Amino acid sequence: MRFRTISGILCSTAIAAIGAPSALAANTGGASAGATPSTPGATAPTPVVRHLHLAPVTSRSTSVAYSGPVYERTATGQVVPYQPLAPTALAPTGQISSTGGAGPVAPAGSAPIAAVKPELLVPGSRARYVAGLAAAPMSAPAVVQQMIWSANQIIGLPYVWGGGHASFTASGYDCSGTVSFALHGGSLLTTPEDSSEFMVWGSHGLGRWVTIFSNPEHAYMTVAGLRLDTSAADDPSNQQGPRWRPLRPANEGFTARHPLGF
Repeated sequence: MRFRTISGILCSTAIAAIGAPSALAANTGGASAGATPSTPGATAPTPVVRHLHLAPVTSRSTSVAYSGPVYERTATGQVVPYQPLAPTALAPTGQISSTGGAGPVAPAGSAPIAAVKPELLVPGSRARYVAGLAAAPMSAPAVVQQMIWSANQIIGLPYVWGGGHASFTASGYDCSGTVSFALHGGSLLTTPEDSSEFMVWGSHGLGRWVTIFSNPEHAYMTVAGLRLDTSAADDPSNQQGPRWRPLRPANEGFTARHPLGF
């Protein structure tokens, strides 16, 4: 019995010793087997910080002038340098075009506006104002680009209270009808909303590409650094109706919402 007890004690001690090195090393400040030795003076790698793109929603300048390169996406999907077309084969004022939008109304004293609007593109992450239309930034998601190109189809139409609410297709649009049309063009909205409904639509706060500003009386939106609005506030053109305009210096008095992910 005594021999067996001593043998058991020795066996237990041996087993404990086999599993002990890592624990002993930890307790004595050593490194366990398999651990990566540290280099004196070495610093930990700096984590990569990825900043989310946030399109501007305010500006102190009312200028929307742009003189950089402009491209056009063709019907086959090719991107080619933009060549403005001569004002021929234009749809009569207010006529519904084959794209589902209404033919635009040209401002007094200006040339008629073509019914078929080109899908304009510019380098970078900001939309640019090109001859009354918005050119979508090449780095923007396809949804944002489609939203811009769709909104271009109603640029120049008159302001009509309630326009764009009974149907997305109308001869004129009000403020929320204009916002609804653009969102619908990006497949983000299936039914037109009014300005009060936009106060609780989508997600809270500013968006990465798109922000909707609304209160019970008015709604407008910013898309990739341009403002789509029926009001001429802070716009030297002083023209009413759906138009791309400069950003406002502030958006006070409005609730900011955005489509999730954009």
